[in-house]
Amino acid sequence: EVKKNWEKLKLKEGKSSVLEGVPIHLPALVKANRIQEKVAGVGFDWENHLGARDKVAEELDEVTQAAEAGDSAGLEEELGDLLFAAVNLTRLAGSHPTTVLARANMKFRSRFEHLEKLARDDGLIIEESSLEVLNTLWEKTKSS
Repeated sequence: EVKKNWEKLKLKEGKSSVLEGVPIHLPALVKANRIQEKVAGVGFDWENHLGARDKVAEELDEVTQAAEAGDSAGLEEELGDLLFAAVNLTRLAGSHPTTVLARANMKFRSRFEHLEKLARDDGLIIEESSLEVLNTLWEKTKSS
């Protein structure tokens, strides 16, 4: 409620847009989160994470449609929309996108390094292994 009142007060003070205060040079992930916080401050937001979840599903469908149509420009646009929607879902779920992405990066790296060790232990060369073999190793890393 305080954030909403703050944004409304700023608009009354002569700002032409609630988004005026979002720095141009922020990293894209941080900027997406900040934009969504700002517009939420004036009431343009989902009631809860479920609306954002549905939007992610809708955007994913649009990504699939653009990919199947072979529309590379449309695909890029839809991928951007999907990422933006995922940031919104993350925010509404109570997390910050940079935090959850950093954790996902660490988890992936740890699992992949474990996959590499399993491959070495089995005498496999990753670059020469099929995706099926690599996926089997990947599943082993998830269960350990």
